[in-house]
Amino acid sequence: MPDTIVVCPACGAKNRIPAAKAHLRPKCGRCGQPLPAGAAGTVVELGDHNFQQVTAGSSLPVLVDFYSPTCGPCQMLAPVIDNIARNYAGRAIVGKLDTSRHQMTASRFQIRGVPTLLFFKNGQVVDQLVGAVPQQEIEQRLNVLL
Repeated sequence: MPDTIVVCPACGAKNRIPAAKAHLRPKCGRCGQPLPAGAAGTVVELGDHNFQQVTAGSSLPVLVDFYSPTCGPCQMLAPVIDNIARNYAGRAIVGKLDTSRHQMTASRFQIRGVPTLLFFKNGQVVDQLVGAVPQQEIEQRLNVLL
């Protein structure tokens, strides 16, 4: 995933946000003011090493797509997840976790089939969708958490 440039609303400076840190609360390099949370609008790649930090550490709702790269429905859902990340930039964090590489987190949440979408608020799972569902349904569930 490429880095993203976010313009500071306070001073207008352009700030580069690495894709791997898009879920954090970045500050402007010039004036030190916080940049809008989730402003990058990119999907955050999650793993066993950072899953808890992202889901529990966010004041925003978090949508996590549990997927497998060999799963056909997961591949069909991927552009929808990317689109949701762009549409909800600054209002929600959107992440994805490869269940074949990060089995500890997948088993912790008892993910038995992919794609599975989990919705987190304040670090707790509050909703779940299983299967390749339409974007409208995902957004409807996410809007409830905003």
